[in-house]
Amino acid sequence: LFQRQLQQSDCQNALMKKVFDTHMLFLQINQSAAALKHIFAALRLFVGKFPSAFFQGQADLCGSLCYEILKCCNHRSRSTQTEASALLYFFMRKNFEFNKQKSIVRSHLQLIKAVSQLIADAGIGGSRFQHSLAIINNFANGDKQMKNVNFPAEVKDLTKRIRTVLMATAQMKEHEKDPEMLVDLQYSLANSYASTPELRRTWLESMAKIHARNGDLSEAAMCYIHIAALIAEYLKRKGLFSMGWPAFLSITPNIK
Repeated sequence: LFQRQLQQSDCQNALMKKVFDTHMLFLQINQSAAALKHIFAALRLFVGKFPSAFFQGQADLCGSLCYEILKCCNHRSRSTQTEASALLYFFMRKNFEFNKQKSIVRSHLQLIKAVSQLIADAGIGGSRFQHSLAIINNFANGDKQMKNVNFPAEVKDLTKRIRTVLMATAQMKEHEKDPEMLVDLQYSLANSYASTPELRRTWLESMAKIHARNGDLSEAAMCYIHIAALIAEYLKRKGLFSMGWPAFLSITPNIK
């Protein structure tokens, strides 16, 4: 009965959200390495049984899970890092299989977004996190069932892009006492995701926080206007808003 309820509306329902939030709670509260091992096993079963909850419809559950697993990839325990990396690889593999072996677009996007958020929230990117990325690449290299498809290449491309974000962030750390240089680096990173509005928005929000922290409120406002214009353009293309980005031209010509 519960399984049928969970599968209603392609797993996009209130009961699924409650069950998912319960799983996430176990990751959000500090646990022992032994407990985490069981939590990761439960999550593998959960994703395996209800893939459409993560890879179809809204991306909220996918994004939240990516964020929490990546946090565990930065864990001080080596065994937890390995378990978290294995779960992340399994998650990407399930995404690939769900998409009929075409791509891992959703998990790719949500993982890059989660990395961008975690850099600000938890300061990931050190040797522990790099070790986890290496484990994921090793899984991709050694997966014989995926040898003749483009999945291993997609995994390597994703880990390479994550490292690019981490390198850019390391540069930002060097210039954290030089707000203008710091924002320039953030702006370059935001521009590098011009073709991926969701990631561009993530970095524009990060820029806005830096501006606000430095008391540069008009610059922060400019970041938020650009975010609003991105959303307006998305809504226009979906046929839900008539004007798109030109709606903001009366505020600033920079919106172009």
